[in-house]
Amino acid sequence: MALDFSIILRFQEALALGLWTTIKLTLICVVLGCSLGFFIGLARTSRSTVLRAISSVYVEFFRGTPVLVQLFWIFFCLPLILDVELSNLISGVIALTLYMGAISSETFRASLKSIGPEQLDACVALGLPRRVQVTSVILPQAVLRAIPTLLSNCVSLFKESALVSAVGMADLMFVGQNISNNTARPIEVLTVVALIYFLIAFPLTRAVTLVERRVLAKLAI
Repeated sequence: MALDFSIILRFQEALALGLWTTIKLTLICVVLGCSLGFFIGLARTSRSTVLRAISSVYVEFFRGTPVLVQLFWIFFCLPLILDVELSNLISGVIALTLYMGAISSETFRASLKSIGPEQLDACVALGLPRRVQVTSVILPQAVLRAIPTLLSNCVSLFKESALVSAVGMADLMFVGQNISNNTARPIEVLTVVALIYFLIAFPLTRAVTLVERRVLAKLAI
């Protein structure tokens, strides 16, 4: 069978649209997931046994089960339980956000533990409210320490986002599969789709290494 990659040119707009959908979905879930992960990280370092227990169960569940299973459960089962309709977009956002929240919470938990207790003692001595302690003292340092690992998590989420094609969301993978089925050219189409993912993910992984070096140098670790 002769390969003909020129066929991709006929569908470049569809692939570009699918890629844009993938990027938008990833960005939405990164913002929501990192925000959720920070608060879960706080809960896991809390003095409250209840908060630690609940947050630990959440993290272990979403880290210990396949993302595809989580996505299917949210898309097929959650609407039956809540008696509501969930689109594939909403289901994808919920599933990937919960997953991102779980993996990023561990990153934040580690960065929170690296903040010296003397800084919290200073906040108490100054009489700063808990809200000010979190937003002005704890959050900036935790985010700075967590940046390299968070960026790595974002790259992982970008690749995991291909799973939403399984529930019919028109992301890059879904568009690629449709083109492959319609043209009977799976080698050419799916190879190009894989290259697109690689060309975006690989530079980001290299950027993670660079950022990590600069952050560690800034922290003098």
